[in-house]
Formats: sequence, structure tokens, C-alpha cells
Amino acid sequence: MDTRTAHALNRFGLGRRGIEPLPGDPVAWLAEQLDGQDPRIATAEPAAPSAFAAIAKEDAANRVPEGIRPDFIGTRYRADLAAAMAQTLSTDRPFRERLVRFWTNHFTVSARAGGRVLAILGAYVQEAIRPHVTGSFQDMLMAVMRHPGMLFYLENDGSIGPRSVVGLRDKKGLNENLARECLELHTLGVSAGYSQADVTSFARVLTGWGVDYSKSAFVFRPTWHEPGEKTVLGQSFPEGEAGGVAALKFLAGHPATLSHIATRLVTHFTSDTPNPRDVATIAGVLRDTHGDLRAASMAVTRLESAWQPMTKLRDPIDYAIAVFRALDITLADGGQVENLPGVLGEPFWNPPLPNGWGDSAPEWTGGEAMVRRADFAWQLAGRPAAPPAMVLAGRALGDLLSPRTRSQVTEASTPRDALALLLASPEFMRR
Repeated sequence: MDTRTAHALNRFGLGRRGIEPLPGDPVAWLAEQLDGQDPRIATAEPAAPSAFAAIAKEDAANRVPEGIRPDFIGTRYRADLAAAMAQTLSTDRPFRERLVRFWTNHFTVSARAGGRVLAILGAYVQEAIRPHVTGSFQDMLMAVMRHPGMLFYLENDGSIGPRSVVGLRDKKGLNENLARECLELHTLGVSAGYSQADVTSFARVLTGWGVDYSKSAFVFRPTWHEPGEKTVLGQSFPEGEAGGVAALKFLAGHPATLSHIATRLVTHFTSDTPNPRDVATIAGVLRDTHGDLRAASMAVTRLESAWQPMTKLRDPIDYAIAVFRALDITLADGGQVENLPGVLGEPFWNPPLPNGWGDSAPEWTGGEAMVRRADFAWQLAGRPAAPPAMVLAGRALGDLLSPRTRSQVTEASTPRDALALLLASPEFMRR
């Protein structure tokens, strides 16, 4: 396998799966993956209603006197998690799947919040992220901000305008979480120059944006909404739901937003220290296409810096997935495979904070983290069906395998040592 093909499989994809056919034209192969509808959306059942059914059952069970209480929410979450991991391991569209994971991390909703968030997380990814990774950023932002998953996670479903009908009656007020994270993380970025007054005003814009349990969907509650016109970053927005929609459209197209998301994309696909010219190029594509994420993603594949091998350290989830795919491990024969990324320090869908998991090497290269990877490689190398190390190297890495690693692997004392050395090599750690 030549270097360019191997690089496409690992940098833009998730690593080659077993002996799957190799693409003849790597760039055309990447483009084809972004055509048409996401196959996971086409085959999956509606997600939110089953999540809300689990929440309702759990609430009902908690009202029963002491006794055995089924874990409806946990069961729902584990099923969604297993389905997501199965999709990641088996997909023949790994570039699209990488983008799903990238945007899920950008718009973090974490299982760490528990409760309702745990139940709805799978539906959130399915409904707010997946349909939009090749669509417009504005549409994705709108879907994220109106999804029960995000509204629950950042507690906007309980944000009430102090001067609204309900606010005056019940003496309740704003929750600024969603407004703050939308400005800081999702759109403009922390260095964009907005003020605390902008955060508070934007939180007022979003009052009344909540969740209708009976419909498993977003609802706007006028009696919770702060009346009057609001100003954010010098722009005025009318009261009502229309004001929130207008504010999100304004933020989605703001130059600072385009630069922020371009920086994150270029960082993810090129280097921890992205070239400012590359960032400007991708921001320009987003500007000229009105936020077309497919166009931006394909523009990244045309950056010269995106084709420099081994410049990005795989984070633990990336690393685990690449190893699983190389060994052609599935949920059926891998035991609790969906939990293994957590052993490496990055549990799936479970970042500690709303800014998601880090995307640079220093965040994942501590001594303990590297020992965990070595232990992980040793564990997987002992699988009975594991192929010989050099056979796997040819399948998964091809010409990316360095002479030094080849020498160390071929000189190992046992087949298991050889495979463990390969799986813990720089070539497997990086993409």
C-alpha cells in the first residue's frame, strides 16, 4: 500500500478495516463518502421518542416505593453507545464518520451529566449532528441549539426571562450556560471580543427555548421569554422565537465564527500548530459557500499540509478505533469493546467539560497515558485470531512503516511481542 493511500485511510479515515479493498484514487474516495445521505440515518429508527420513553419509565419507576427499579435510562444509553461504536468499527465511510465525531466533540453534550442527558445523547448525535456534517454550519447550529440534548445539558430548558410572565410570577430568572458556550465554544471563539453583557443579552434572547416532553422535541414558550428587543455584539434582535433564530443566523455567518471553526478543522486534519494561511483558506471557503461543511471538508483534503504523514497524535478513542479496525474486531467478538476507549482515558461521549476532548498531543502524552497504550497493545496482541505483525503492518500501514519500527518488530522474541510492538509503534499512535 503506497504512502498516499495509507495516509488517506489513517488521517482522514479511521484506519483500514481488516483487508477491506483499497481506494484507487484516495481523494475521489474521500469525496464519494460525503455524497448522499448518511447510511446510518437511512436505516435507524427515530431516536428521540425512544429516549423520552426511557425517561418517562425511569421517572415512573422512581415514584414506586422501595424495591427493584429497572435502569431504563442506562439501558437506553448503553444501547445507543454500542450502536455508535459498532457503526464506527464497521463503516465503509470512515471520513464521514470522522466528521461526525469531530462535530459531536465541537458541540459537546456529555454523558457525565447523567439522567435525561444520558438518555438523549444517542438521539442528539443522530438528529442534530449526523444529518448536517455535509450540510450548512447554520443548519447544524440551529439543530444543535434546538435539540433536547443540548437544552438539557446546558440547562436552557429552565432558563426564564426575569420580566416574563412566568419570571414575574415565580421570581425565577436566567441560566446563561447555553448562551455562554454557544459564543465561546460553538461560534465566535473565546478571543472574539464579546462581553459579559453580550452573554447576558444572548441568554435573554434564548429564554423560552425548552423541551416539550409530549412531543420529544423543542418548544418555544412565550410566557417564559424575556420581552423586548435585545442587543448582542451591537446587533438588535426582536423578541420572540424569531429573535433567537435571527441571532443564530447572525452568529453562524460571523467572520470570527468562520475563523474559529476553520481553525478547529485545520488543526484536526493537519497539525497542532496549523498554518494561518491554511486557516484563512478554509475560512474563505466557508464564507464563499455560506457555511457549506462538505465544501470546507473537501477543501481541507486539498491542503498540502493535510498530506504530511504522522503529524497528528491519535487521541485515545482514535487510537483504539484504529487498532480495532486493523484487527477487524467487532462488538460481537470483542466483548465490551465500547468501553475500552475509557480504559485509555477518553470514554466515548463523555468529556468532562463542554469544551470537549482536546485535539493536541500534549493533552494525551503523559507517562501514564503512554503506559496505558502499551498495556492496551499487549492485551490486543494476545487475541487468538490476531494476524502476524508484519502481515498486519502491510495491511494497515503499508509504506508508512518506518525502517526502525520494521527492524524492532522483526527482531521481537515472540509473535505476541512483535504485534504488541507494532500496535504501540509511532506509526499506530499517529495519523
